[in-house]
Formats: sequence, C-alpha cells, structure tokens
Amino acid sequence: MNKPVLLNSVDHKDLKIITERSAKYGDNLWYTVTFPLEFRSVQANYPIFFQKDSQTGQFYSVALFGFQHKENLYLQDGKWNASYIPLTVRRQPFLIGQQKVTEDGVEQVQRVIHLDPNHPRINETEGEALFFPYGGNTPYLDEVGDMLEAIHHGLSDSKQFIDTLIKLELLESFTLDVQLDNGEKHQMIGFYTINEDTLAGLSAEVLGELHQHGYLNAIYMALASQSNIRQLLNFKNAQNS
Repeated sequence: MNKPVLLNSVDHKDLKIITERSAKYGDNLWYTVTFPLEFRSVQANYPIFFQKDSQTGQFYSVALFGFQHKENLYLQDGKWNASYIPLTVRRQPFLIGQQKVTEDGVEQVQRVIHLDPNHPRINETEGEALFFPYGGNTPYLDEVGDMLEAIHHGLSDSKQFIDTLIKLELLESFTLDVQLDNGEKHQMIGFYTINEDTLAGLSAEVLGELHQHGYLNAIYMALASQSNIRQLLNFKNAQNS
C-alpha cells in the first residue's frame, strides 16, 4: 500500500468509493481484526479467535472468514453473505490518522481521515461520493468518520480486554483440524481461544470484575461464536460440490 494521504475536499472533491463486495476490491480476506465493542454483531455471523503479532507480541481478536490465505467463504455471487460486515473491512480504503492543531494557542492532537490513494475502490465515475458538488461532506463520508471513530475506541478497549485475558491466563493456543466432505483437510495453526477450564476456575470476585468492565460478556460471545465454524464448513463444502 502506498503512503496514506490526508483526505481533503480540494484534491479529492470528485472521488467516489465502490462499496460492492468482491475479491478484486480486496475482500478476499480469510480474517480481519475485530474488538469487543462489535462482538455482539460479529459473533452472530463469524467465529471469533485471537492471534499474536509475531513482531510485536501483541494479541488481537479476529473474525474468521475462511480456512486459508485469501479465502473469504462469505463472498458468494458478487455479495457478502452475512448480516454484518466487520468495521475493519467496511472502512476500506480509509484509515484514521492524527494531526496537530493549535486552538487558542494550545496545541492539540486531532483525529483525521486518511485514504490509500491507490486502493481499487477509489475512482471518479461510480460508487459513493465523498463530497457534494458545491462542498460539504456527504452522508457516506460522515458514516466513514463514525466507523473510524468506533474502530479507534474499539481497538483501545480491546487492548485492555486482551491484557486482562493474558493476566488471568485465559488465552490458550489451539490447532483446528478441518476435514471436508470430499476428504480434503485443512489445519489452522497460530490461533488462540479462551481456556474454558481456567475461566470456570475463576473466583466470584474476579468474575464480578470482568462483568463490571463488560469483559465477561465479550468472553462468552467469543466462545459462542465458535459454533459458526459449522457454517464455514457448509460454505466450503458447497463451494467444492
């Protein structure tokens, strides 16, 4: 990806964003980052697991779309076959950035919108306009701003959530072995899940603290989401039939 540029109504007044879902627009992802603030919507459609960044050692939660690289089993017949698409996918090609501004002589950091100038969704002929012809943000661009703000707060909360899971030794690595109807096998490694035995052994006091922060609900949603593996298998078997 080229260096993101700051979005502005002069240089980008004619830009439009294609919002249809397709591999050619970068939707052939087999997972994406998610966070507890959207677990309720995510768990209704996708399995939620955890991954560890090999460079930083930081854990993050992910919504799973397939069993291998560049496989999104929810992409079917030119549509994304789910009732909810995670925000880290929907926000493309935009990113949240920061710039320093001075107000009343006081320097402050302000969040701003950047975009990837070479993203395949960007064009000037079709899709959602960012600005009105005579100036001003379109409702679509306002929605993008809301999404980026939600992601910013969601990832901040997610770090605290995962730090708590690590402190309580609730994360465990696992290997998922998948066998399809045609005998084809897939093995997924490098993912983590909630250790249910450790969870069951937590004291009432610790469980109360998790509940107070909203983390207990997120934990149970992550566990419940694993039933969506069956849906992924159904999609994969249908694809191979």
